[in-house]
Amino acid sequence: MKKCITALLLLFTLSVTSLLACTSADKPESATGKTSKSSKSINDKKTDLIPVTLNEVAHSIFYAPMYVAMEKNYFEKEGIDLSLVTGFGADKTMTAVLSGTADIGFMGSEASIYTYNEGAHDYVVNFAQLTQRAGNFLVARDDIKNFKWEDLKGKKVIGGRKGGMPEMVFEYILKQNHIDPASDLTIDQNIDFGSTAAAFSEEKADYDFTVEFEPGATNLEKQGKGYVVASLGTDSGYVPYTAFSAKKSYISQHPEIIQGFTNALQKGMNYVASHTPEEIAQAIAPQFKETKPDTITTIVSRYYEQDTWKKDLIFRQESFDLLQDILEDAGELRKRAPYKDLVTTLMPKTPQNQSKIQRFHINNKK
Repeated sequence: MKKCITALLLLFTLSVTSLLACTSADKPESATGKTSKSSKSINDKKTDLIPVTLNEVAHSIFYAPMYVAMEKNYFEKEGIDLSLVTGFGADKTMTAVLSGTADIGFMGSEASIYTYNEGAHDYVVNFAQLTQRAGNFLVARDDIKNFKWEDLKGKKVIGGRKGGMPEMVFEYILKQNHIDPASDLTIDQNIDFGSTAAAFSEEKADYDFTVEFEPGATNLEKQGKGYVVASLGTDSGYVPYTAFSAKKSYISQHPEIIQGFTNALQKGMNYVASHTPEEIAQAIAPQFKETKPDTITTIVSRYYEQDTWKKDLIFRQESFDLLQDILEDAGELRKRAPYKDLVTTLMPKTPQNQSKIQRFHINNKK
């Protein structure tokens, strides 16, 4: 993934002048003929909303609090007209943010570290962490009772893309269990994200295991083609898996949008924390029209039980340091990036802290 991002950064640098002309901060004219400005308060009781484009790395029940916020109109209540686009990969999501075709990105924070270390001037800054556990599961061809990670030795596994969080967390778990990812098993990293379950279920497939996100894992079980034997989220411990980010310049120019966006997300987090998996599944069902309601409930329950979602959105330094530990362990980190540059925090509005909201402060030195 680092090679993809490096190439994209070179292209981005060559075309920065034209890209700046079409950044999403310069919004199309509204019906009144005026361009949305950062000085406009998103809490104004006006009928017009500020358009914001969010590019998500994947569309998954793993990100339930965000979809709750969308379906409950929390973004609209914060004055935001949110457009959701699925990037299908952190490299594509990062490209959208850097080029300005997306205002906010939702992906693994490792992508922000890669671009920062490659020398991006207007680099991407993380401002809200959603998930604190890995969201994928190990699916076996056979129903293995009392699975142990050492059962993977000598086996063939469908893994994730090199340099991405799914694969790095998988290898992190292997090493924690004294398994060498390079020599003790065979990991296929050449299958596109979203196609792994289909590849595993083919009649001639010779894979013993696959690492799957939902609904892939549950669907394989329901089809009788696989069995969930381990949760990477449970066995890896707390990991800063996905976060929301935007370019440094966008956060600096539009702090009220970032504040309102985060307020809406926090409301979604609060809903998830105070409702049952059945209620959460019902709330997000419109986002997953091709998935049966009982399947959504099963998946939400799995994530709920492993404490997937944070109670707040603050991306703390200890989590950022752990992320870089994992990157170093995977051999993907050339140098550590400073937390103060790549993470900024704010306090979402609640009845308890409404008077204490602080504006974002972005370190403009690089």
